Amino acid sequence: MQKSIAYQNTLAGKLTLAIFFLMVAISGSSGLLFLSFERSVTMSNMDRQGKFMDELVKKSLYHDMMENRSDDMAQAVMTFAESPDIEKIHIYDLDGVVAFSGSPEEVGNKVKGVSIDDILRNEDEAFSQLGRTSTGKQYLNYYSPIKAHTECLNAFCHYHPMDSKVLGIMYTSFDVTNIKTTNRQILLVICLVGAFMVGMISLFLFFVIHRFVTNPIALLEAGMIRIAAGDFEHTIELQARDEMGRLAMNFNIMSKDIQRYKNRLENWAIELQKEVEKKTVEIKETQEQLANAEKLASLGRMSAGVAHELNNPLTGIVTFAHLMLERTPEENVIDREDLELIIEQADRCTKIIKGLLSFSRKGASEKSAISMNDLLKNAVSLISNQSAFHNVIIEMDLLDGMPRVTVDANQIQQVILNLITNAADAMNSKGLIFIKTKRTGVGGEEFIEAEFTDTGPGIMPEHMNKILEPFFTTKSVGKGTGLGLPVSYGII
Repeated sequence: MQKSIAYQNTLAGKLTLAIFFLMVAISGSSGLLFLSFERSVTMSNMDRQGKFMDELVKKSLYHDMMENRSDDMAQAVMTFAESPDIEKIHIYDLDGVVAFSGSPEEVGNKVKGVSIDDILRNEDEAFSQLGRTSTGKQYLNYYSPIKAHTECLNAFCHYHPMDSKVLGIMYTSFDVTNIKTTNRQILLVICLVGAFMVGMISLFLFFVIHRFVTNPIALLEAGMIRIAAGDFEHTIELQARDEMGRLAMNFNIMSKDIQRYKNRLENWAIELQKEVEKKTVEIKETQEQLANAEKLASLGRMSAGVAHELNNPLTGIVTFAHLMLERTPEENVIDREDLELIIEQADRCTKIIKGLLSFSRKGASEKSAISMNDLLKNAVSLISNQSAFHNVIIEMDLLDGMPRVTVDANQIQQVILNLITNAADAMNSKGLIFIKTKRTGVGGEEFIEAEFTDTGPGIMPEHMNKILEPFFTTKSVGKGTGLGLPVSYGII
C-alpha cells in the first residue's frame, strides 16, 4: 500500500494515472455514443423489418381483398401469425374494430394501446412503438394504413366512398427479444474488449514510463546525491537521445564544470600571481604608449612648423602652375591636364598643411556634403598610375543612390589613401584590393560604411591590440613610421 502511494506521488505515477483516467473518460464517452448509435440503428432496423413484413402481408392479401375473399384473407392472416417472428397480426377497419386476426377469438375487438386517429392523421406514414409482454419479451408494434388503390374502385366488391384513401389499418407485432439480446451481447463484448484494451494500454504505458522516465530520473537523482557528496567525477551513463538523455549529458557537463571550477579555486593563488604579472606588463605597455603619445605631441608641434615652412613653396608652385596654364594653348590638352592635376594636388597639399596647422591648433575642419563614392573614385584615380600599384587590381562595388555625407573630404581621402597603401604594402604590391560601400544601421541610426578587403596575409592576432598604437609597425626599417593607422583613426 505504501509503495502504491509513493508511486502515485512520482512523475511517472501521475502520468500513468492521468493517461489512465483520460482513456477511461474517452472510452466511456465513446461507449455512450456507441450505445446511442446502437439504439438508433437497432430501432431503424426494426422499423425496416416491420415495414418489410407489413408490405409482404399486404401484397399477399392484395388479390383476396380485390376479389373480397374474406375466408381466404382470414386463413392467410392466421398463416402469417404462425411465423415465429410475428407475435400478433390484426387488420382493423376504420372504426378500430378487428376485422381479421391471427387469433380468431380477437375478431370484433377494438384496437388497444394506440388511437386510430393518430394513424389516420398522416395517412402516408406508418406508426411503430416498442412494448414488453408479461413474460419479459420485447416486441415492436407496427401500425400502417391500408391504402385504396385505383384498381379497387373498379372491383365488383367496391363499397367504400370514392374519396376514401385509407380502407383500414394493418397491425403487426414482432418479437424483437432476440435482436435486443444480440445487440446487448455485442455491446457487452465491445465494452469488455474496450476495458481490456484500456488495461493493456495502461499497463504498456506503465512499463514505457517506468523504462524511459522513472529509471532515468532515478539515475539523475543518484548522480545529484553523488555530486552533493563531493564526487564531481561521477558521470551518468544514460544512452538515450531524448530529453532525459540530453538532461544526463548536461548533468555530466555540469559536473565537469564544477570539477574545473574547483581546480581553478585550488590554483587561485597561482592564477592570481599570473594576473598580477599580466597587469604589470600592461602597465609597462601603457607607459610606453604615454611615451609614444608624448612623441606624437612633439611630432605634431614639429609638423606645424614644417607645414608653415612648406606653405610658401607650395604657394609658389600653385602660382607658377597657374601662369603656365594660362600660357599653354587650348589645343595642348595633355599639358593642360597635367598642369591642372599639379594645381589640384598642390591645392590638396595646401589644404593638408592647413589641416595640420588646424590639428596642432585644435581648429575646426572644413566639412561639406560629398558623395562617398566620388571620394573613393578620386582617391583610387590618384594612386592607380603609381609604380607601386602596377600589379595591384583595385575593384569597387559602390552602392548607387547613397545619400551625401558631411565630412572633411581631404581628411577622409587621407584615410582612404592610408588604407589602400597599407593593403598594397601587405601584398608586396601584387594582388587584389576590393572596395565596397553600403548603408548600415547601428543603434537605430543609419550610417555609410566603406569596406576595404585585400588578398594579403592579414594581421597577426597578437598584433590586433597594437595596430592603433603610434609608431607600431611590422614593416622593415625605413618603410613605415607606424603613424598611418593612428592618424586615420584620429581623423575618423
